[in-house]
Amino acid sequence: MNVIEGILQKDGLARQDIILLLQANADERNKLYAKAAEVKEKYVGRKVYFRGLIEMSNICSKNCFYCGIRAGNFNTHRYNLSDDEVVEAARYAWDNKYASLAIQTGEVSNRAFTERISNLLNRIHSETNGELGITLSMGEQTEETYKKWFECGASRYLLRIESTNRDLYAKLHPNNKAHDFDKRVECLNALKRVGYQVGTGVMIGLPFQTIENLADDLLWIQKMDIDMVGMGPYIEHPDTPLYKFKDMLLPMEERFNLALKMIAILRILMKDINIAAPTALQAIDKLGREKGIKVGANVVMPNITPGLYRNDYKLYDNKPCVDDAVDDCKNCLEARIQLTGDTIGYGEQGNSKHYANRMSKG
Repeated sequence: MNVIEGILQKDGLARQDIILLLQANADERNKLYAKAAEVKEKYVGRKVYFRGLIEMSNICSKNCFYCGIRAGNFNTHRYNLSDDEVVEAARYAWDNKYASLAIQTGEVSNRAFTERISNLLNRIHSETNGELGITLSMGEQTEETYKKWFECGASRYLLRIESTNRDLYAKLHPNNKAHDFDKRVECLNALKRVGYQVGTGVMIGLPFQTIENLADDLLWIQKMDIDMVGMGPYIEHPDTPLYKFKDMLLPMEERFNLALKMIAILRILMKDINIAAPTALQAIDKLGREKGIKVGANVVMPNITPGLYRNDYKLYDNKPCVDDAVDDCKNCLEARIQLTGDTIGYGEQGNSKHYANRMSKG
């Protein structure tokens, strides 16, 4: 038995175990993937849940150095869907039995925005018989705002930490109160207090990032007792300050393989959480999302944003599926998931089993 096989037989993973798994060669990582697939089947089954993704607006107050829709990028065409466009997309998800939505915007925090989202949540529930699970991803807000949206029917919230290493976080953001690591962590804690299924995630393959950083990211997610995770390979965008460090980056294939390892290790670490197979995987490898599903992911997010706007929500370069009609996206993902041997949980919200277990413990 080699070292990797020995690690995979353990009940828990220590930091050094995770580092060795992240460094696994081609043969060894296949053993890791097989173990993760086994854990996934045992604890969350072989179902993949759809979250119809509505990229509602790319207007953002933040200036994160890695992001294509940062406030300082004046080359981006800004847009804001109308309420009717959002509700129409939600009805599409409901009619097609996706059972869940994810509504994403740039980061905006003011009373008018809070009220608009509250009203939208109420309207979506009214027009879909209250049957859609709704994830929001709208950045840092007050606990009062999170509570208001929860009471209006949002049940999940995704707030990615991007890196749990303070020094690296500082390299990814301006040094000011609007980009504060501790504030972001406090928002995650506030979301838990309110009662959401809480999601976070990190970028994989950043400039200045080490394997040790990634191991610590996974252990931090475990310690935070997160319910759902969306993490994927960092893909540079030419209109961002971080782009000047592109020569420091790992080759795309290495970033891709590192992302698959991260998904697989997290599935082993946190057996019953929901893990998304992000679109960024497909930006590197045409079968990227299928490969993510096969190594532990159980959520995918078909894009149901009206096609007119889709290319403007460009967090990174080479974003796939920007020209697909919503039906094309649905049919494509159905075919892709069929290739993995998993089934789609149509009509099921696919709530995090980890969340249910966490809440039952009080």
